[in-house]
Amino acid sequence: MANQAKDGDTVIIKKYANRRLYNTRTSSYITLDHLAQMVKENVEFKVIDAKTGADLTHSILTQIIMEEEATGEQMLPTNFLRQLIAMYGNSMQALLPGYLEASMEHFRENQNKLRKAIEDSIGANPLAQIAQRNMEMFKAAAAAFVPGATAAATAPRPEGDKPASGETGELFELRKQMAEMQKKLDQLGN
Repeated sequence: MANQAKDGDTVIIKKYANRRLYNTRTSSYITLDHLAQMVKENVEFKVIDAKTGADLTHSILTQIIMEEEATGEQMLPTNFLRQLIAMYGNSMQALLPGYLEASMEHFRENQNKLRKAIEDSIGANPLAQIAQRNMEMFKAAAAAFVPGATAAATAPRPEGDKPASGETGELFELRKQMAEMQKKLDQLGN
């Protein structure tokens, strides 16, 4: 994790009584969305109460999860939540945090191994390379339907109406049609 903060490089976020969050590193007010993005970028931060100095990091992270669950795609199944709530006050409660943390770390390790295996197999497998190109074309086609989007696949080619080296006639025609669709969408958006 290359973006992780070094020891002593933790960003301090102050939470004021008016519920505003202040990033002391950037000297700016931020939102929970900013903190969620910082988590995704592996930026270490600590949220403290501006008046008392109490550490509020845990409750803020929990609040971010609650908002994500309420507005986004839910990751925590209802049955899991029920079991988690049932563990409060249980004799096993003290063991659960370590278990969940180890499980998540194991999941991340497996995810990284799977990603690397897929990347390695794409390099060695011609069918996987074709599948990857198809996926890139699909992404470019999807981007064509977003007004104002500029995808590399839909951008006009500097060499004009000639296919790129190694590009089939069908692929060239598809790119050309997508570029035309993008132009029409851009005109509709204006």
